[in-house]
Amino acid sequence: MAIINNALSGALAAQVALATAGQNIANLQTKGYTRQGALLTAVGPGADPRAAGNGVQVSSLLRFSDGYKSQAMWRAASELGAHTQTQPYLSQLESVMGDDTASLSAGIDEFFGALNAVAGDPGSTPLRQQVLTSAGLMAERFNGLNNVFNAQLQSVRTQRSAIVDSANAQIATIARLNQQISEAQASGRSASSMIDARDQAIDDLAGKMALEVSDNADGTRNVSLKTGQALVLGNLHGTLKAAPTATNPQEFTLTFANTTYVLDAGKLGGQLGGLTKYETEKLLPMQSDIADIARQIADKVNTQLGAGFKPDGTAGTPLFVYTPGSNADMLKVTGSFLVADLAFSSDGTPGDTGNLQKLVAVKTQPITVGTIGTVLLSDADTQLIGKLGVDSQLNKAALKTSQTVRTQSVDDWQSTSGVNQDEEAVNLVEFQNMFQANMKVISVANQLFDATLAMMG
Repeated sequence: MAIINNALSGALAAQVALATAGQNIANLQTKGYTRQGALLTAVGPGADPRAAGNGVQVSSLLRFSDGYKSQAMWRAASELGAHTQTQPYLSQLESVMGDDTASLSAGIDEFFGALNAVAGDPGSTPLRQQVLTSAGLMAERFNGLNNVFNAQLQSVRTQRSAIVDSANAQIATIARLNQQISEAQASGRSASSMIDARDQAIDDLAGKMALEVSDNADGTRNVSLKTGQALVLGNLHGTLKAAPTATNPQEFTLTFANTTYVLDAGKLGGQLGGLTKYETEKLLPMQSDIADIARQIADKVNTQLGAGFKPDGTAGTPLFVYTPGSNADMLKVTGSFLVADLAFSSDGTPGDTGNLQKLVAVKTQPITVGTIGTVLLSDADTQLIGKLGVDSQLNKAALKTSQTVRTQSVDDWQSTSGVNQDEEAVNLVEFQNMFQANMKVISVANQLFDATLAMMG
């Protein structure tokens, strides 16, 4: 009888819908899971004009996804990644350079303070010794800060290489899942869990670099860098490599289909772009600025000492040795320099402090520092710290904004694709009622069939 077939199709459809709701509830806390729904379609009556229809069928399982919301979430992940990786390094430099016990300003003040103190008694051995001691301590502050720069450079480059390795694994995963999804859809099997896994891999990859994602008719997705180079085309994928050279420590390459492209890492976006921009636009210039200050202090002090005379009447000799480059000891006190080598006299006369006064005045002389221009020596470090503080605050503001945008984009995605516990509970009740109602129809149909047989019998 048609009534039994119709009710049976309804009961079976209700079972599929109940199983789908159960799957959603089971994955209530699964990251990246996209909720599903059974699409019920009425089966037409066919050729019989007196037939109401032939029941219901589950024509497909729907994935509640919105490509625009996914793209927005991936873009937000890239922005967040860029600022998240940078802030710890900026905060560390702020802490070190702003600390009175380690700041360059304090070391410079102590050195010139010692020079000023010896003016009252230029022949005092303890006061002269204090000048040498403070000179060594000032040099140690420069060297200590330079060591912090070098440690950050090493950390940035190591972290960047680790991110590249992780990114390559995710790129390969996306290509593999593309292949599996294409095969599943071609054979009529559900690919929802594989699509979720692929989207999660894309989301993780988007945090590392800015991406452009496009869909293909066979269910695969192409992924490329925002600069245009392809990372994944269907089931084909490229390989990123951190390939630093002597002239370009930030060099990156992408190999795809036996062709290698050189990438500008600063334009990649995400964590990779953020780290590279921090290295090239903040860390290396700051290290160069500190080197500028150390070099000009050494030059000015050494030049002035060379213009004076020691207590024995001989010409002054250099106090500092400056070593260019990223050398750990960029500034040192000359190893053989003695208290008696301090040339404070301008004419060789015992007790004369003419050259000492000029040495003290070096502190108020202008120097040229790469990123801030011409400033007084006494103000150079303070201005660098101020500039660093501005950079840090700007990054913190951008980080806070990107965190808000990311949170909002994830919430927006959840509103469409996430599992709502209350909604699924309602679905369970509704489809349970549907199943029970169809079973009741089957029961009534059986009673009618038995009654009909009894009448004919």
